[in-house]
Amino acid sequence: MALVPKPIAEFLGTATPREWIVEASGRLPEVLRDHANCELKAASTALGFLYRYPDRTRFAQRMSRLAREELRHFEQVTSIMEDMDIPFERLTASRYAGGLRDAVRDQEPYKLLDLLLVGALIEARSCERFATLAPHLPERLGRFYRGLLASEARHFEHYIAFARSECGIDKEEIDARLEELKAVEATLISDPDPQFRFHSGTPL
Repeated sequence: MALVPKPIAEFLGTATPREWIVEASGRLPEVLRDHANCELKAASTALGFLYRYPDRTRFAQRMSRLAREELRHFEQVTSIMEDMDIPFERLTASRYAGGLRDAVRDQEPYKLLDLLLVGALIEARSCERFATLAPHLPERLGRFYRGLLASEARHFEHYIAFARSECGIDKEEIDARLEELKAVEATLISDPDPQFRFHSGTPL
């Protein structure tokens, strides 16, 4: 059985609703389609950081590596989908992604800080959902999701570290903003949600 890494569980505070786990285990084509879309969006996010801040050498190099890793995950997901005869379909942004994006401030350096903290939250939640869902999946898919835990946890750690090193904002202000965004994220994954996605809330 996969276990949610303790630092991830403590960071998030709010666990995935059991109702979502039950729903997801019976809707694997939809889970995989959205997972594939999420990997593409994660790669695009990393590339967006790279294009926006190419002069920050260490940061840009890490985002370049992150984009390549996310694309590799996309390849792995779509390979499993092909074997299961599940066609890829491009999906619009979920309520979860839109809600977090709406919370991002417009002016720098707060925009960069919020984007990095949102990135950390998404990676942490993905890690938590992979671990929570894996025991309920067919053997190959469960093994694949367990294999993603270390990379998702590492991505989370990188986003948090860069939020603290790249924005020129003191730790107390960063921590206060993180608590605000964590509250937004917890609501999005807990409240009733008419849309079923990998990061959706409690199914209606």
